[in-house]
Amino acid sequence: MEKKVDSIHRGKPRTLEVAGKQIQTSIFKEKVLSTIRVGKSGLIGDTQSDQVNHGGLDKAICVYPYEHYPFWEKKLGKGLGVSGFGENFTLVGLQEDKVRIGDVYQIGDVIVQVSQPRQPCFKLGLKHNQPKLVVWVQETGFSGYYFRVLKEGVVTPGDTVLCIEQKLENPTVMEANQVKYAKNPSRDKLLWMTNVGELSEGWRKDFLKILENKG
Repeated sequence: MEKKVDSIHRGKPRTLEVAGKQIQTSIFKEKVLSTIRVGKSGLIGDTQSDQVNHGGLDKAICVYPYEHYPFWEKKLGKGLGVSGFGENFTLVGLQEDKVRIGDVYQIGDVIVQVSQPRQPCFKLGLKHNQPKLVVWVQETGFSGYYFRVLKEGVVTPGDTVLCIEQKLENPTVMEANQVKYAKNPSRDKLLWMTNVGELSEGWRKDFLKILENKG
């Protein structure tokens, strides 16, 4: 199967009222119909509302596999719409069990590297009016993931995604998810995760904390 960009999306902050409180989110994104520039911090014109938990160099581009859309549409009983998981890139042929932390890809003339799984927050549940969705994502491992940008450039919907470096010794995104959300992960697996040089600092700290709590 050809690995390619199905669609590209970017968003601006939007305010939602939830239980009497106002919450800002950029999870509602619009489709980009033409070539767009990608910088070190992500797509030009894409804005993160919560810059503590989203964005930054390790989370410059949010990716979600196209193949999961039918599963979630059946589970939720409705269409997901554009950028159903708030992703910047919807990619074909690059599911979590096929992609490894540290893998490097070329898309257009942009070069990106897989940095960590996507860790969904409650806003995903708000988007689809299903608070259990975050837990379902953790259970399935259908999380999506993030790219850091190694080389800036431009991308266009329909671009081919070329793997230019594969880290066969590193865990897949699915394996990283499984260790993160396991009830009692082994020390060996936790050490494996913490020793992945290409893993984002945030996820490395999470694995180190789990390891410390094991005593």
